[in-house]
Amino acid sequence: MTLLIIEDEIPAQMQLTRLLRKFFPEIEILGCLDSIVTSQEWLSSNPAPDIILMDVELSDGKCFELFNRVNITSKVIITTAYEDYALPAFRTKCIDYLLKPIGEKEFKISMERCIGFCNAEEALESVEEAQEPEYRTKFTIKIGNHILIADVNDTAFFYSENKATYLVTTDRKQYLLDSSLESLEQQLNPKEFFRLSRSCITSLAAISNISKHFNSRLRVTLLPDVIEPVLVSRARVPLLMEWLDR
Repeated sequence: MTLLIIEDEIPAQMQLTRLLRKFFPEIEILGCLDSIVTSQEWLSSNPAPDIILMDVELSDGKCFELFNRVNITSKVIITTAYEDYALPAFRTKCIDYLLKPIGEKEFKISMERCIGFCNAEEALESVEEAQEPEYRTKFTIKIGNHILIADVNDTAFFYSENKATYLVTTDRKQYLLDSSLESLEQQLNPKEFFRLSRSCITSLAAISNISKHFNSRLRVTLLPDVIEPVLVSRARVPLLMEWLDR
């Protein structure tokens, strides 16, 4: 596994290098860059590293400009002394957000999480190459003595309430399902549906607004507006942002 450090302060570069060698000696450090320009040149002419540790305030501007100049496919961990950059960081698909001064425990947890994403993505790609899974395309719904066929393409989202699971269509109709959200999550195409929370799975088209919420969470408003906005936990925010960027 390979890693690139983008950080303009030498003491911070040294600290990150020390922590990597202490906890993750198997990771190859490709280098340390200190600006948007040098990072753009390096990323444009070298294979993408698996992970990038990236400071926000670089010598020639904020790191978010780099995402506008280069297609970054690496897993990114943002490091900064300022809390105000949390939402912009997650919008750029970063996996985690570490505040300086960075503690050893926080660094180790963040890196393990990032490595887990890399390994999971690699395993998923291998599985997808071996066999393309079949996902649910319709639902059979019993209404009294009648049976209704609901097409997945007409589904806005699913939600659970009082131990019951409901399917909501794009034209505001709601149907009670026999399946749990856990079961549905396995049956639905992950490119088209995402588990926002324990009580909601949504399609991309149903998302009408995403706003910042307390403690680095996000508040997602869905259409049709038959339920309250859904709060996405901090742990799931990077997954949501990655899903939205597909």
